[in-house]
Amino acid sequence: MNDSRRDRPSPVRASVFIGTSLDGFIAREDGGIDWLHEMGDGPDEDYGFGAFFESVDALVMGRNTYETVRAFAEWPYGAKPVIVLTSRPVDIPASLADRVNTMSGPPTEILRELGSRGMAHVYVDGGKTIQAFLAAGLIQRITITRLPILIGRGIPLFGPVPHDVKLRHVETRTFGGGLVQSTYEVVPAPG
Repeated sequence: MNDSRRDRPSPVRASVFIGTSLDGFIAREDGGIDWLHEMGDGPDEDYGFGAFFESVDALVMGRNTYETVRAFAEWPYGAKPVIVLTSRPVDIPASLADRVNTMSGPPTEILRELGSRGMAHVYVDGGKTIQAFLAAGLIQRITITRLPILIGRGIPLFGPVPHDVKLRHVETRTFGGGLVQSTYEVVPAPG
């Protein structure tokens, strides 16, 4: 018997806001993102991230992304809820226990659960997590800021997809230092 609730799209919107090297990598092979901080207009330019961040109810990220961010000198997400997708235990320091939780399961179930918690818009981050949500047809908007650097090898933003994913261009902006930011809406697959 077909459960029609399973076939309905999630009421939770999912968006990506990410920086890549010009050759399409989000991090070095070891997860390093030092090159991200060496480029751009300086500490006062946020490239629209602040407005985007204010528009989301929570972040959904993979374990590797969480481990990278947790190593920063300061937690960058304030009190915003962060969901770490993992099937293994994660070390969550007491200082973050009120805003960092873990979940596991298919992306559709993750968004369904977050919707039941009252969340309407989530920020999806991390290569494998973005790829999984995109393959499941759950990403509605993608903003990519391409930095003028080639790192040659690393963790790619995109991987194999089960079918073509069509995008509709929304806008492209340029920033000092040669950064180019493009925003796209994901065109829903027919059917």
